[in-house]
Amino acid sequence: MKPYASRYLFLVLFSLTLAACQSKPADTVPPPEPAAYQQLSQNIASNELATAEDQLAALQRQNPADERLESYQRQLAEAYLQRSQVVLQKGDVNAAASALARARALMPTAPALTSGVNGAIAHARKAELDQAEAAVKAAEARPPAKLLDPTATFTPIELNIADINELRSQLDDLAVDIVNYKCNVIVQVPRAADYPWLASLLKKRVTQQAPDLQWKIGRRLESRQRPIVVLIPSKP
Repeated sequence: MKPYASRYLFLVLFSLTLAACQSKPADTVPPPEPAAYQQLSQNIASNELATAEDQLAALQRQNPADERLESYQRQLAEAYLQRSQVVLQKGDVNAAASALARARALMPTAPALTSGVNGAIAHARKAELDQAEAAVKAAEARPPAKLLDPTATFTPIELNIADINELRSQLDDLAVDIVNYKCNVIVQVPRAADYPWLASLLKKRVTQQAPDLQWKIGRRLESRQRPIVVLIPSKP
């Protein structure tokens, strides 16, 4: 090929390349890579719903006209709805309500899809309120505690074994609280030999008041401590 022809061909190719580059709009946003959709699908399938929701929002901002996004949005909403059902079955009403809210936000035009779970959550809320009200009424119906602190998880009571009359009075009051508040008991003593007779005196009093009461009594050794009875009330 002649040198002139070679130079002419080179100029033509260069001009075509330059024209192609200039014809491409400067503000064109490239479509999302397929990998982004694959990652979104994987996160929905693996129940990483918060991450998936962030990914979906990013893809919607990047390419709002992509018709694939509507399908992913529905999949994510259904995943939130399924999570709401699962946690509700486990008794976590707050988590169920939160997941249901996310499903509704993603499916605002399909309220019927969430109505069943919404009714179940409302029923569970009412059951919680009824249970709390019953607990309050049960607590109010109980007679005042003798030695127990009803608001505490457990109450330690130091025994006065040096005064037999005082000890008997304490054991009487302990038995009343054990029966009324359905307490389990730990008897803490400095010597193993101190446990049997204290436990026997306490058991005798509880049995006289409530022979069928189901309760537990255990032992703990603390050589440097005076005898203590720990009352652990059951939840109302």
